[in-house]
Amino acid sequence: MRNEAERRYGDDEIDLFELVEGLWRQKVLIILTTAIVTTAAVAYALLATPIYEAKVIVQPPTQNDIAQLNYGRGSDSGLNVISVKDVYGIYLRNLQSESLRREFFRKVFLPSLPEENRKGSQDALYNQFRDVLSFGVVSKDSPDRFFVSSNQPDPGQAAQWVVHYVEMAGDRAKKEVIQDARADALVKADNLEQQITAERESARKQREDQIAQLTEALRVARSIGLEKPPIISNNLSSELSAGMGGSLTYMRGSKALEAEIENLRSRTSDDPFIAKLRQRQEAMAFYRTAQVDPGVIQVYRQDGAIESPDRPVKPKKFIIVVLGGILGFALGTVMALIRQLWASRLRKV
Repeated sequence: MRNEAERRYGDDEIDLFELVEGLWRQKVLIILTTAIVTTAAVAYALLATPIYEAKVIVQPPTQNDIAQLNYGRGSDSGLNVISVKDVYGIYLRNLQSESLRREFFRKVFLPSLPEENRKGSQDALYNQFRDVLSFGVVSKDSPDRFFVSSNQPDPGQAAQWVVHYVEMAGDRAKKEVIQDARADALVKADNLEQQITAERESARKQREDQIAQLTEALRVARSIGLEKPPIISNNLSSELSAGMGGSLTYMRGSKALEAEIENLRSRTSDDPFIAKLRQRQEAMAFYRTAQVDPGVIQVYRQDGAIESPDRPVKPKKFIIVVLGGILGFALGTVMALIRQLWASRLRKV
């Protein structure tokens, strides 16, 4: 049995040498196949349309960029201060929204295509557009920095598209932020108006109550024939004068009471007698007319200037040629191996 195993081992070793020798005899086929595939790879690398990538990075705005949004907010106003995080969150939501993608697809991508290409499947065109324009987080270490990139044969157009896209997202976010701030201000103005109306109504009712109290005191004063307040000497005079209210109001005398009642009845406005009414009116007018200038609000910052790329990212010529050479050599070797095994089989037959 040992001799048989040694013989089989020896036969296998001879077969391996024969296989290598057979491949060597077919080196021309291997070299030719490698050359053809490599040449095809070189041709593809040279003739393929170069693709350029333009990328823009956005980051949160500064506190100064959103300062005007917080006029009249905070402190005891009842309106929360709008933070940078709030504003940038709205911008990122718009940047990644499907509605913005669709709008950019309709307004920018489709018009850039030839007329005959626009007649194709809209779903296929949209999938093509998704490959052209992409965005994401720059790195896990900077979750608040996002990039928008565009891969196109035209480097100038690629740069224009990424800038246009981030600006469209910025315009949308800015409009939303300003509308929210304006809505908060109008709600605040409405609340102040309701408060002023309630205070005016309260003051009117208090005046009516005061007239009723004075009228009752007038009847008492007339019933006892008291036209003028009594004159009391010494310290009792000031004490009694100060206490001429409530049940002692009649002691002011009928003439004083009549004049006071007439004055209250002829009063056209209670506004001067309402505490802090003017401050509330000024605040209401401020919130009612408050406007935010879109030109001084920024919902994002662009990290650096965008320039047209001057080096294509595709095709990667060196890698294509190397892979072409490896693939060609492997293909040639397989073909030579198949021929060698086929020839060996025919010889055995």
